[in-house]
Amino acid sequence: MKKLVLSLVAVSAFAFSTQAQTEKGKIIVGGNVAFDTQKSDAAGAKSNSNFQIVPSVGYFVSDNIAIGTGIGYGYSKTNGTAGADNTTAQFGNKNTSFVVNPFGRYYANLSESFKFFGQLSVPMAFGKDKAVDAAGNTGAKTGTTTEIGVALSPGFAFYPTKKIGIEFALNGLNYNTLRKEGVNDEKLKGQGYDEFSFGANFFSPKIGVQFHF
Repeated sequence: MKKLVLSLVAVSAFAFSTQAQTEKGKIIVGGNVAFDTQKSDAAGAKSNSNFQIVPSVGYFVSDNIAIGTGIGYGYSKTNGTAGADNTTAQFGNKNTSFVVNPFGRYYANLSESFKFFGQLSVPMAFGKDKAVDAAGNTGAKTGTTTEIGVALSPGFAFYPTKKIGIEFALNGLNYNTLRKEGVNDEKLKGQGYDEFSFGANFFSPKIGVQFHF
């Protein structure tokens, strides 16, 4: 009988420790930061760059289920290149955007320190385009952009402590649409796109940190 009681206590303690980070009423704070740069090997070429920072906060409405949103900033710049005679120029583009990313998450316990999670999010970005000349200088506004997507992503969370989760998220099912408008709010046909992708690259996960309170 004593062994049975001790076993039940041990199981209860394990269940509590695995759920402590994701129980109802808890708050998670985190976000993501992404940066990449690319440069052509052409003579005099300048680097193209992308940067995004989106802090996020979520609330567990029930055990293992959280809803929340991220709000942040996006930046991208594609530089122009000089023409063959060095007198003409092909214009590049600079885009700055306001980013909103509402999400919902479900966690499943794998062990005391590991959890699997699935996340459904609706990333949105509302941006402003400006022209960039061959020298990399930013010019006048050329239009606006509206980007809306839906993403279903799996991932794993490792908890070295009860308040810190290190996450490895994979690309899953994604749909994204981009539309552009000119300076007079006219729709610019042929400059937007619709994109659908499915698949997980296990060799290139997105790594992040979430804090649980």
